[in-house]
Amino acid sequence: MELQNLTSFSEFLLLGLSDDLNLQPFIYGLFLFMYLVTVLGNLLIILAIGSDPHLHTPMYFFLSNLSLADIGFSTTTVPKMLVNIQAHSKSITYAGCLTQISFFFLFGCLDSLLLAVMAYDRLVAICHPLHYPVIMKPCICGLFVLVSFFISLLDSQMHSLMVSQLTFCKDAEIPHFFCDAPKLRDLACSDTSGSNIVMFFAGTISGFLPISGIVFSYYRIVSSILRVSSSSRRYKAFSTCGSHLLVVFLFYGTGLGVYLSSAVSSSPRKDTVVSVMYTVVTPMLNPFIYSLRNKDIKTALWRIISRIV
Repeated sequence: MELQNLTSFSEFLLLGLSDDLNLQPFIYGLFLFMYLVTVLGNLLIILAIGSDPHLHTPMYFFLSNLSLADIGFSTTTVPKMLVNIQAHSKSITYAGCLTQISFFFLFGCLDSLLLAVMAYDRLVAICHPLHYPVIMKPCICGLFVLVSFFISLLDSQMHSLMVSQLTFCKDAEIPHFFCDAPKLRDLACSDTSGSNIVMFFAGTISGFLPISGIVFSYYRIVSSILRVSSSSRRYKAFSTCGSHLLVVFLFYGTGLGVYLSSAVSSSPRKDTVVSVMYTVVTPMLNPFIYSLRNKDIKTALWRIISRIV
């Protein structure tokens, strides 16, 4: 079979969620609705935090950056899928595929690192409340976000470089609705041992290290809260972590579910459907989780809505 380097491909084919033409209008409408809700919901969170001086704190600063990352995460994959459905096409160019991979891992890793930074913020607020204003100064918070961005950029470039070195057979069909690096690695006709090493290091950066930081932070938080004698103070401390914990479980739980299902299931299409949870549904639900459980966010949102109305 004739081999070609990725750069010699003019396009790849994204097989999408289903080949059933009757389902395409439903899939288009559903994903368009979820994407609009994601963008609108996260933009409202950013506007609410930016317009209310009471929300100019480290916790909400990190939340606004998380919302921005969620918008970018969804925008990387969903619009291209909608365009392909509308145009009755499955193609994506080489440049488009590489760009999609780069931005997908950039915003995905940034999401993961910001969740770890937010866990550290809660650790300092609960375990060291008197030193909180000194430790979490605005310049330090900005540095956390900047470092998270550059680490995410490094992670995304590692994935892009790995994919650009792969060799593929002709007519490469990607059993997904976006260009995913592991799917492309599985399609490669060349030796993938080097790419496996790259993906291991990239996965350590974007997955293992943030999860370890979150687990350590909440171990310290729970240990500190359990030493508090007042039940009301315990509840108040736990309530400040509730929304963040729910988002953490949703983000990592769905991501872990994708990789577990791909290891157990032999159907690429089923893996694709499961991956919708963490690529589309999770960014859509995050604004609802933070706004419905947070009185300050709800108040700021109602102010914005009342001004518009």
